[in-house]
Order: sequence, then structure tokens, then C-alpha cells
Amino acid sequence: MAADAGENLAEGVGNSVGSSGFAALGVHPAIAGALVALGYEEPTPVQRAAIPPLLEGHDVLALAATGTGKTAAFSLPLLTRIATERGGRRASGQGPEVLILVPTRELAMQVAEAVHRYGKPLGLMALAVYGGASMELQVRALRRGVDVVIATPGRAVDHIKRGTLALGGLRSVVLDEADEMLDMGFAEELETILDATPATKQTALFSATLPPRIGGIAQKHLRTPVHVKVEREVVPEGEAARVRQVAYVVNRAHKMPALARVLDIEQPTSAIVFCRTRTEVDELSETLTARGLRAEALHGGLSQDQRDRVMQKFRARKVDLLIATDVAARGLDVKHVSHVVNFDVPVDAETYVHRIGRTGRAGREGVAITFAEPREHRLLRNIERQTNQKIEIAQVPTVADLRAHRRELVRATLREAVLEGDLESWRGLVESLAGELDVMDVAAAAVKLVAARSDGDEPEIPAVTQRSDRGERGDRADRGGERGGDRGGADRGARRPAGRAEGGKEARGGRARKEPSWSAARLWIGAGRRLKMRPADLVGAIANEAGLDASQIGAIQIADGYSTVEVPDTVADEVIAALRGTKIKGLRVQVRRDRMGR
Repeated sequence: MAADAGENLAEGVGNSVGSSGFAALGVHPAIAGALVALGYEEPTPVQRAAIPPLLEGHDVLALAATGTGKTAAFSLPLLTRIATERGGRRASGQGPEVLILVPTRELAMQVAEAVHRYGKPLGLMALAVYGGASMELQVRALRRGVDVVIATPGRAVDHIKRGTLALGGLRSVVLDEADEMLDMGFAEELETILDATPATKQTALFSATLPPRIGGIAQKHLRTPVHVKVEREVVPEGEAARVRQVAYVVNRAHKMPALARVLDIEQPTSAIVFCRTRTEVDELSETLTARGLRAEALHGGLSQDQRDRVMQKFRARKVDLLIATDVAARGLDVKHVSHVVNFDVPVDAETYVHRIGRTGRAGREGVAITFAEPREHRLLRNIERQTNQKIEIAQVPTVADLRAHRRELVRATLREAVLEGDLESWRGLVESLAGELDVMDVAAAAVKLVAARSDGDEPEIPAVTQRSDRGERGDRADRGGERGGDRGGADRGARRPAGRAEGGKEARGGRARKEPSWSAARLWIGAGRRLKMRPADLVGAIANEAGLDASQIGAIQIADGYSTVEVPDTVADEVIAALRGTKIKGLRVQVRRDRMGR
């Protein structure tokens, strides 16, 4: 189930930004001020219902779906209690005052980041504790002292047994996504943890559903709880979101060019592109900017001032594309978003629903686009089943589709120019040509010149054969298995999207390729792995700037500090001049003939 860390903006609220809504509920003034800086507006229904009783010290049993803002509903009052009753950071060697249990490591990280932001003005410290991370580093942090621990049940039990997670000073325990934790088989761990906590603690249980097992835990561990139940807000008829959902199945190596091509076809007025990692966000924003798009990155690695500047640009429509992680995009209420793009398939349906909810606001039409690798086909089907919504599987537009689209844009542009008038100054030029040439030929030549500005040679993106769910087990040979992908094997294809691969193999399909019939010149380019240069970047730059077809680009080698690429000797100087006059991945790089080359 997806996280809703920091998700505090009610959908469709007004634009009156201020801390009064949260401050009126009793949230600490410094925390309420931080919420304003983070761009939060009015409390959501679950926050209005849960914050007051939690501030008063009552136990709470809350039924609230993901996407309603429940992370802030329990974290804001508990942080306020810490600040009010103690007013500082936990002393070294003492255990936390708040323990938040969550089902997954991803949710642990997201909730920890949200809690850190809320408590930062007061110097409160949060720590995410989950399996798969260094136990030693977690032990050191716990020994230094933290105020809030956000943990997965399994790792929390490990620390309790080791004696590294002291629970004697615990004041509050939160079970977030309780039904999900039980579904994942953590019932025994939850009992072990709760039995080890002080009997006087305050307990909050948040769950999307209330199966009998949740009722049993509530009856055993909650003391006369305040019941909170919040349904998802029902959008009035006539204002319901109308979102067209489409997915493109492409190989990993072709996701970036596929994204660029789809954006070219869709022409979004304003779009959010979601990525899984900060690194991916940075790389994607750089690449799209180098292609002439107005793109900005938004992730947790940016300072608050940087985040504010990015959001100001996006709200003012000075930025076309916002490339963001899920956590960074929490709480955004921007109504003019026309497209949402999932550069990777979300790991669960809740995350998918939350992402695509950013478009199609207040009756507007929206588009949700997802790029899936062949092995992720099953994830798409799971999302369809859980959301009861159909996701159209489409083919990536071909070069012919792209050119047809561009010609249609040229046609529309010319039509608008004719309707606008003010053509008298140009009629004389046309009339002078009409004396010796056919007027239709003159018009066609003018259109050709306009279209040529955008009609550069582009390589085709290979179509992917669709696999049924039943046949997905047979695709291991293509993807090398999950473990092979973790070792980076899947990236090897991405390093050679065009031209000759190492060992005389072609990057696509692994079939042997004939040696080029043309005499090759090797070019030296002053950027390599240290600057995250990839063959795809070089191929794109050469094809777009020098007008070379991908078949005319030979072997590419990427070293740490430089790269080499083979091109026909007859056009080598033209390629050098073109690359010197442009940027590759947003960088000006040195380009020359390789002194060691032919």
C-alpha cells in the first residue's frame, strides 16, 4: 500500500495559504509555520478529526484510506506533544518517545522524511529503521538519541532483541497501514513489539479497513479509543476527473527517447514526471532540458529555498515539466497539470492512483502516461484489477507518426498565420516569384523550409512484443532474471542503444552486425562516465545536431573521463562542428578527432 507521507493538502481547497488551520487545531506554532513553508494549506478531514484527540493524549482508532493525509494526522500532534512537554532533542542513550510502525521500507523512508520536515524547526530528530540497511549505522543513531523511530516490524523486533531499541521512555506508538502489516504476516511481530512497550503509552492505529484481526489488536492494546472514520472525498458529478490512461511497453534502453517522443506528440501544457529515485530525477531533467524542454527537478535532496523556487516557476507556468519523486510531490495542489507521467511503473495501485490524481482536476481532462518494461506487464495488470480502471496499452509513436504530427502542427500554424492577416509585406515577395514559378510550388517550398526545422533524422524505437501474464515466466532469458538486473546486466543494453556493440554485436537483439562499408573516423569527446555520459546521449546529439542516421554511427566507447565514437570520415568534420556548437546532456564538451584513431 502506498505511503501518504506529508500529504496534507485537501484536494480542491482554496488558495488562502496560512497556518491558521493547523494552529487552530493546537499544532505547535513552529510546526504550523513549517507547514506553510512546505506549501500546505488547510487540514484534511482526517487531520481535523484525529489531531485534537491525539493532542489530548487519547488513543485513536482511525479508518482512513491512503491519500487522505493521515501521516500528518498522527505525526503533527505527537511532535507537538514532544515539543510542548519536553521541548528538545532526546538525550544520548535514551530511547525514542514515539515509535511509528509501517509495513515497508519505502513507507518508512517516506514517513521519516515527512516527520523530519515537520519537526525540523524544533530540532526534533527522526530515524527510519528497516531491513536491508546497515544494522551498525542504525545502532549508532539510536545510541546518539532520536525523538521518533519509524520502523518496519521485523527490524524493530531485531533491535528490541539486541537491546538497541529502548522502549522504556516511549510515550506514543502508531500503527500505520495496520491492515497491510497483517496482510504481510507481521501479526506476531506486532504483538511482540506492543507487549514490550509501557502500559501507559498512547496508541494510535490507522488502517484503511477494519477486519476482525485489526479489531482484536484494537481491543487488546487501545484504551477507550476515539474512533475516526474518513472516506475519500466524493467529487460532485460533473466535476469528476476525466483521465485518459495509457501505457507504453518499451525496453529499458529506449525509455528516454520514448518519453521524449510521446511528449512531442502529446504537447502537454504542464506535466509532472514521476521517478523512483533522486538520481533518476536529476538525469531526466538534464536530458529533457538538453532537448529544449523547460524541465525542473524536485526531490528531497534540494534545499527548501530551491524547492520553493521550482514550485513558484511551475505554478507560474514558467516550467513545462516538473520531474519529481513521490515524496517531493506530496501535498502539491496545482490544478493546471494536463499530464502525469510515470517514468517507472509504480510499485502499487495506491501510488498509481495518487500520482494520476494530480491531473484531470475539477472536471478538466487529463492524461496519465506510464512507461513499462516488458517484465513489468504484470504490475500494470495488477493496477488495473485493483483500480477497476482500464489502462490502454499503446505502441510508441513511430518516426512516421512523429513527422505526420509535426506536419499537422505546421498546417495549423500556417492556417493561424493566414487568419491573423498582416501579410501585405510578404505578398510582394510571393508575387515576384509567381512570375517565374508556380504559386503552389512556392507555397510548398515555404512549408518545406518551416517543417525542416523540426524534421531531423531520428532512429526508430523497436516495438516490444506483448506478453501475456501467463507467458511472463518465459521472459527471463530477455531480462536476465531479477538478480541479473540487480548486477547491472540490464543496463548493458542501455549503454549501446545504437551502432555497434562491443564484441561486434548489435545492441538490439544481440545479432551480429556487418562492419560498416564506409571509412570510419574516430572522434574524441571530453566527457565520460564521471559526468554520467551514455551512448544514448551521444547518439541523440549526433543524430539531432549533425543529421546523421543511427546506422551511420559506429562503435561507441565510454571511459571514465572521455568517450569515443566512430562516424563516416567524409562527414567527421561536420559532426565535430555540430557537436562543438551544442550541448550534450546540458554540457559544453570538447570534440576532436581521436589522435589514436584512424
